[in-house]
Amino acid sequence: MLNRQNPRVSVVIPTLNEAANLRHVLPLLSHDYELVLVDGGSVDGTIDAAREIRGDIRIIKQTRKGKGNALACGFEAATGDIIVMFDADGSADAAEIPRFVEALIAGADFAKGSRFCEGGGSHDITPLRRAGNGGLHLVANTLFGTRFSDLCYGYNAFWRDLVPVLDLPVVDQPGSEGMMLWGDGFEIETIINCRFAEASVRIEEVPSVELARIYGQSNLRTFSDGFRVLRTLMTERVRARHIKRKSIVRPLRESIDARTDMDLEFEALESYNEVLELRERTA
Repeated sequence: MLNRQNPRVSVVIPTLNEAANLRHVLPLLSHDYELVLVDGGSVDGTIDAAREIRGDIRIIKQTRKGKGNALACGFEAATGDIIVMFDADGSADAAEIPRFVEALIAGADFAKGSRFCEGGGSHDITPLRRAGNGGLHLVANTLFGTRFSDLCYGYNAFWRDLVPVLDLPVVDQPGSEGMMLWGDGFEIETIINCRFAEASVRIEEVPSVELARIYGQSNLRTFSDGFRVLRTLMTERVRARHIKRKSIVRPLRESIDARTDMDLEFEALESYNEVLELRERTA
């Protein structure tokens, strides 16, 4: 049973060649937190650096590729009452974690970080990315009836007992060589927002200031990532409609068949074609 008055916090940190950044980031995280580092095959000494800085850190190796799989592995390994999603590049301010925890203790199920609500901000986002994010969260709000002010931000926290609601790919499910399952990639943050919204959990936005990455270059690509988020929104909306229309009880995670990006895209295309056919018949 979760301790909702004095919860234990697990901080899940996906990494891929972040040794230099971890030397700045890990000392800022409280020793009261369980730290779960999920590594994607770093070759720069990330794991050694983490163990040197924090002897109590738990090291997990992700089972497939992608940030989504890394987070899913971390969610499964975490033992705390609250899970905090935390980037290793220095962009997340560790001092804000109590703010997320307070929102959850006050009654939220999902504390969603926002750079664009009052008190939030960013030292890293470009005007083009800001405009794109604004358009994307407008689409999300229209499709899911939400009031998000910031869709594409990965600093979030939620109660650990809600992990099954996310219905993520089973971590020990092998993917085809070189292929990730739906939810394994950078679409994970959008998927989490969509699935919590569809599940009607209590969502509260928490103001957060995004810091600049300390070392290295971001893997974000404005246009390709923007289209990926848009595709994710449409695909997740189709998924939600299918579940509602068929009144399907959410299955156990172990029973879910693995689906790839292509599978989900075909489902979205089939649904779109059904709409077109219906319009032609009624025209």
